[in-house]
Amino acid sequence: MGDRGLNELDEAYLEEVRSEEREEARQAARERMRARTGASEPKPLSPEPMRTTRTGEPKETKHRAQRVKEKAYEKTPERFKNASSFQIRLRTGIIYIALNIACILASDLTTMLILAGTAALCSGEFYYMLRADAKMPNEAIGVVAAAAFPAATYFLGVKGILLVLLVLMLAVTFWYVYWLRARVADVGVCVFGALYTGMQLSGLLLIRMSHAAMGVESIWGGVIVLVIFVSIWANDAGAYVFGSKFGKHKLAPRTSPNKSWEGFFAGLVVSMGFWCIMLVVPGVNIAVWQCLLFGLICGLTSVMGDLCESRIKRSVGFKDSGDIMPGHGGLFDRCDSLMPTAVVAAILLFGFGCLPMPF
Repeated sequence: MGDRGLNELDEAYLEEVRSEEREEARQAARERMRARTGASEPKPLSPEPMRTTRTGEPKETKHRAQRVKEKAYEKTPERFKNASSFQIRLRTGIIYIALNIACILASDLTTMLILAGTAALCSGEFYYMLRADAKMPNEAIGVVAAAAFPAATYFLGVKGILLVLLVLMLAVTFWYVYWLRARVADVGVCVFGALYTGMQLSGLLLIRMSHAAMGVESIWGGVIVLVIFVSIWANDAGAYVFGSKFGKHKLAPRTSPNKSWEGFFAGLVVSMGFWCIMLVVPGVNIAVWQCLLFGLICGLTSVMGDLCESRIKRSVGFKDSGDIMPGHGGLFDRCDSLMPTAVVAAILLFGFGCLPMPF
């Protein structure tokens, strides 16, 4: 056999070796893929030592929250398992609405507690989102101040709001001076979060407590607060229903692309109609034109609150402010319209003499 034949045999042998190597490489890649997806359990080269705590007990590998969710799911009735997103959203909404109605109608104290808790959670979600924008607010000061606004309002009225505001400014000043990493932007975010949540929601508590000054049954103060709640919910619902069917012109395409001018005006009309319920609430000295005007203004502030929160989320890259409410996102997502509307409604009702100041 000549040199040419030998060269051909060598090339054939090398090609066979290469094909075997390629097959082995493919097999190794498949094994790695199966190990990643859990299709097969990879065999460790050496047994991994068991992780233990300081007391020598085995350290659990699953997070406590995950274990709680699994246990809760096991005890859940079969008809409630594998719920659709709409069912989850509906159940969460019912619980949220029922809790608010019960606390607001019960007494001034329960109203204060639900507002203080709402303010604390919303401010926490606000600070969490702003940290994604390279801001470093003092969350402890902000959350405590947000919850303190309704509490101080319950005991001292408007003076309580001013007192908490002064203490907040003093606290963030000391923090800024002695914590050298703090920037002016961080101080601004800390103060704004507490004011936007706690101080604005305190307006609802002032309205709730106004009937005590007149000697009228306090439950009617809760009814006024619920009318404000319902007007906001009706505004959102009317804008969504009418806008989804007839909406053609975008209200704020860069901030909230789903809102339309048609839905916006429809929501305002619905809000004005629901504010007319105030005419039959005892202790409220209000005229029809005031109901329509207040409903219009509160409808505008409701939309502005929604757009403001949308602007915040878009600027930091968040879809939802949190996940505390399954199907709805965060609590701040649900209260974005309520916060500015609460303080505006209080200014209108007290400023026009429709209600007496509680203190």
